[in-house]
Amino acid sequence: MLLNIIMIIGGIALVLWGADRLTDGAVAIAGRLGVPQIVIGLTVVAMGTSMPEFCVSLVSAINGTTAMAVGNVVGSNIFNSMMIVGIAAMITPITILSTTVKKDIPFALMASALLVVLCIDGEVARVDALILIALFAVFMYITLKGVTTKAKDEDDTDKQPTADTPVWKAIAFVIIGLACLVGGSNIFVNGATFVASTFGISDAVIGLTIVAMGTSLPELATTVVSARKGNSGIAIGNVLGSNVFNILMVLGLTGAICPMSTHGITNIDMLMLVVSMVLLWLFSFTKLTIQRWEGTALTIIFFAYLVWLIASL
Repeated sequence: MLLNIIMIIGGIALVLWGADRLTDGAVAIAGRLGVPQIVIGLTVVAMGTSMPEFCVSLVSAINGTTAMAVGNVVGSNIFNSMMIVGIAAMITPITILSTTVKKDIPFALMASALLVVLCIDGEVARVDALILIALFAVFMYITLKGVTTKAKDEDDTDKQPTADTPVWKAIAFVIIGLACLVGGSNIFVNGATFVASTFGISDAVIGLTIVAMGTSLPELATTVVSARKGNSGIAIGNVLGSNVFNILMVLGLTGAICPMSTHGITNIDMLMLVVSMVLLWLFSFTKLTIQRWEGTALTIIFFAYLVWLIASL
């Protein structure tokens, strides 16, 4: 048991470190290619912070623990919307742009609602996965089209990111990062699966809790640091972007490779997925700011949900 607990912790650490290296390498390569910083932020960095969820979900599905794969995404998104935003808002109130309230949050809410509908039959089939991938492609097209159009009207001084990292080092970062993600995911999933079976805990619950919170550590670190530095846009954008990526890209690609069962994921879990986004949206309407008391409310609700999960074991 002790060995498997060490495997869980070590696997999380390896996955997070690998995601960091992969992102650094990809950003450096993109910089060498002259890709605008804003595009890198919306694609490379956003995908980088979602790589732990993707690798863990994919490995879980391939190993046969498909409920853990779906639970990982559902739990991660609930954790992102309530716990991460809650902690960030308690540190400093988060200012929300009107475009975020009108476009970004509704899109993330729509993705959550779509997942609930697709999972009514108890599985994420390949057809469901293709629908998610198609919507992800639409999301990226709309986002990048708007960004590149805006970029043309801005000074060239902000278009190119610095590229001080040598090409060979950037490529090495990408390769090492991918290796750590794959290896760490296997170690983590094997350890988590053993612990779950030993205590009689379902794969879905493990995915909703330990796995979800472990793979959300990059988002937690990025959002809290951004909030402390006063970069509210990055803080809330990181959460929303991650939630959309998790549902549309992570579950889409994973489901296309290996159809997944949602056995063990209850209606309460799916309801919390949607409620977390609705609350985030409602709180954003209040003076376009998520205030400290609202952040506290989100955190308390998340802990209440967590207590319910543990009590239902």
